[in-house]
Amino acid sequence: MTELSPPITPSFAEAVRAYARIGCLSFGGPAGQIALMHREFVDERRWVDEATFLHALNFCHLLPGPEAQQLATWIGWRLHGLRGGLAAGLLFIVPGALVMLGLSVLYVMAAGLDWFAALFLGIKAAVLAIVVQALLRIAGRALKTPLQRGIAVASFVAIAILTLPFPVVILGALLIGWAAGRWRPEWLKLAPVAMAPSAPARSAWRQSVSAVLGWGTIWAAPMLLILVTLGKEHVLWDIGVFFSQLAVVTFGGAYAVLAYMAQEAVSGFGWLRPGEMADGLGLAETTPGPLILVTQFVGFLAAYRDAAPFTPFVAALLGAGLTLWVTFAPCFLWIFAFAPWIDRLERAAGLKGALAAVTAAVVGVIANLSLWFALHVLFRRLAPSGWGFEVPVWASVDWAAVLLSVLAALLLFRFKLGILSMLAICSAAGLVLGLGFA
Repeated sequence: MTELSPPITPSFAEAVRAYARIGCLSFGGPAGQIALMHREFVDERRWVDEATFLHALNFCHLLPGPEAQQLATWIGWRLHGLRGGLAAGLLFIVPGALVMLGLSVLYVMAAGLDWFAALFLGIKAAVLAIVVQALLRIAGRALKTPLQRGIAVASFVAIAILTLPFPVVILGALLIGWAAGRWRPEWLKLAPVAMAPSAPARSAWRQSVSAVLGWGTIWAAPMLLILVTLGKEHVLWDIGVFFSQLAVVTFGGAYAVLAYMAQEAVSGFGWLRPGEMADGLGLAETTPGPLILVTQFVGFLAAYRDAAPFTPFVAALLGAGLTLWVTFAPCFLWIFAFAPWIDRLERAAGLKGALAAVTAAVVGVIANLSLWFALHVLFRRLAPSGWGFEVPVWASVDWAAVLLSVLAALLLFRFKLGILSMLAICSAAGLVLGLGFA
């Protein structure tokens, strides 16, 4: 598409068909999803020009939540307003959510079977390799200056050794990055920014206020219903509050918050058993849509195991639905509230610095996640260190998991196999090797 070729405006029905296609084909994490949307919307259909697409992508990186889903929502909003944003955003989520729901049902039905445990041994090994790949990819992109490298190391130490809460680490990075962006942008290799418009349009204010009020109400509605009917002691209230808080601090995607989510879900609330978070991420990797759909798996299991006064499967459906609601309602709020201000946000030095610092902190967080997964996949038992974190019991090393992890690393790094193919091979190898070691 050339600069002289103006964008084409599709009909709403044509756009919906394209959104549905993308929602069903959006495998491969945010990088693959963004590449798919670029090919569909910029290269082939010419609905959005290159500069606008990249401008919107930078804007979505400033927001908490899955950037690919928010980019899809923004494109729908730009083409057809509110209904377009809803159609694009929902169709990006729904196909993967339905697949994830089906896999979650199979997971609880087959739990405890030897073949099932062996199958997931291979999936866990594959997930470990995927997380390490994400760590290396993000580190290569994000750590360009001594300050960024220092933030990454500090965030790893804060979470892995000092066991500080994830939101505290993100808040600290935001403050450091905001200050550096304002007064020392060269410390983060930020390009000079132009002056932001001094007087935003009145219509932008109206759109933003309406979006905050409307989507804030939508976000809170199920929580008010739970409060009135079940009370604060019910597991659904805990699920709603926890994932609402997570939605506000989910900078850097699913990998960044996974260790914090696992820590709270396993040790804090007792919703999951050790190792099940790796199972959930393995399932999420096999579905289209954002990887943050792993939260749906957590909400499903949490409600399934604490079902009263419902039956287990009814409670699980409510838990999964509530998790999706409070995870993605904020994503629509951010887009519809801030989209009218996209030019101003793009020029805000403090916000760009905050994003660069948070991205660096996410490297440390994902390094902690890699360590956490490695310990829980490769060892059958962990022991308290006396310093607030766990260390492996070396005699409990799982040699089948070690071999499968080596296989996964070779397939991913040496042979450059796609994630779905690698998961399939590792699952089959796990089935053979796990049953052989049993």
